[in-house]
Amino acid sequence: MAEPESKRVKTEYELTYWPDIPGRGEVVRLLFEEAGVPYADTAKGEKAVRTVLSYMAAENVGDETNPPLFAPPVLKHGDLVINQLPNILLYLAPKLGLGPASGDGVYHLNAIALTILDGFLNEVHETHHPIATAQYYDDQKEEAKKRAKAFREERLPKYLGYVQRVLDGKKSGGGKWLYGGELTYVDLVLFQCLDGTKFAFPKTVENLKKGGEYDGVFKLYDAVKERPNIKAYLESEKRVDYADGIWRHYPELEEDEE
Repeated sequence: MAEPESKRVKTEYELTYWPDIPGRGEVVRLLFEEAGVPYADTAKGEKAVRTVLSYMAAENVGDETNPPLFAPPVLKHGDLVINQLPNILLYLAPKLGLGPASGDGVYHLNAIALTILDGFLNEVHETHHPIATAQYYDDQKEEAKKRAKAFREERLPKYLGYVQRVLDGKKSGGGKWLYGGELTYVDLVLFQCLDGTKFAFPKTVENLKKGGEYDGVFKLYDAVKERPNIKAYLESEKRVDYADGIWRHYPELEEDEE
């Protein structure tokens, strides 16, 4: 891809997300880290929660430049303030040299990213909150067990199979990366979402890996993990540990997995 615009433009990016959980904000961080682009991360500050809530407040109706936002992650760049993770990825990818600025590839990559986010993020979250996000996990545990079983046995293999098909397709450019023969932001999206899914369902993912049907997917995961900037980030204190966010580990949701 082209040289990141951010290395030529001095305006700093600002990311707003909940503190102490990786979540959707972690996907954005990986793009910045891979590109080697500086960014401000309000989740690391003392006013992290207050900053998130100020964006979500009912009285926040935006301004003459930006409409109100629904929820984090929030990206601020110059006068622009946007939310929704796929929207942020579309904006950042060409600026960071991780995706094309125009042409069919913009929409191809977006479709792949949306599918990965559906399967390895949204559906994972719904395994432990299948009824309502406002209810505690303990209040819907039996339903969560049923949802998790269906996810592990049906949905997760289906999404892994899709990613493997993308890698096997001619448009991947050889099968190492998902699109065009070089790393793009969708490879980073896959890494984070699969990493979170591994945390949530370690036995299930390990068994699927051992099966060998999705070797390309797991090779891509390992390749991203060893990229110099990503490796340094993962080993640093900046990387947020998994906790009670999107990707959670409840052993009882794998209790029938051998």
